[in-house]
Amino acid sequence: MSLTPPRAILFDLDGTLADTAPDLAAAMNRVRVDRGLSPTPYEVLRPVASAGARGLIGASFGLKPEDDGYDALRVEFLDNYQAAIAVQSRLFDGIERLLGDLQKHNLQWGIVTNKAARFTDLLVPQIGLRGAGCVISGDTTAHSKPHPAPLLEAARRLGVAPQDCWYVGDDLRDIQAGRAANMLTVAAAWGYCGHAEPATWEADALTATPLELLELIRQSS
Repeated sequence: MSLTPPRAILFDLDGTLADTAPDLAAAMNRVRVDRGLSPTPYEVLRPVASAGARGLIGASFGLKPEDDGYDALRVEFLDNYQAAIAVQSRLFDGIERLLGDLQKHNLQWGIVTNKAARFTDLLVPQIGLRGAGCVISGDTTAHSKPHPAPLLEAARRLGVAPQDCWYVGDDLRDIQAGRAANMLTVAAAWGYCGHAEPATWEADALTATPLELLELIRQSS
């Protein structure tokens, strides 16, 4: 596989850099327990963690954003999450080594997530994500992924042309956003990936582990 060497690597957060599903699922199940309902099994919630409130409420209550009662559930879920945002969340195995290697070789990296800044700014320092050249949240720009605006803003802040960036994510919308921003796209198959098969997303590359991504970056140079 021949890939253009990157000048910067941009990452999605949930399901790509960090395994945040345990705390997201706990916040969702607190909503259920407070209503006298039994918790939704973790194995049902984990695959939809990257979709945030929309995915978790859908899996746990069968509601969509346009349905009655959704907004109240969303507010309660987000308040629960903010109150216990980094209890079990951690970096995926290999991420610390990957980021350390990027910094050692003076390769810039940043975070582009659909998570609102009120959560991103709280979570990132608590789980050991240091050294990011930029952190773009879901409400940093007027649009969130799959729109390319957040990725283009990240490239602008890093001072790197979009075509010299790689974007790594575990959701189809990550690949769609990266493609729309004219970046090389990498599907992170170690992430949540929903019920989809990342091999069908038509990303420029597919990696099974963070260290496989590191090797791909090395090979491109």
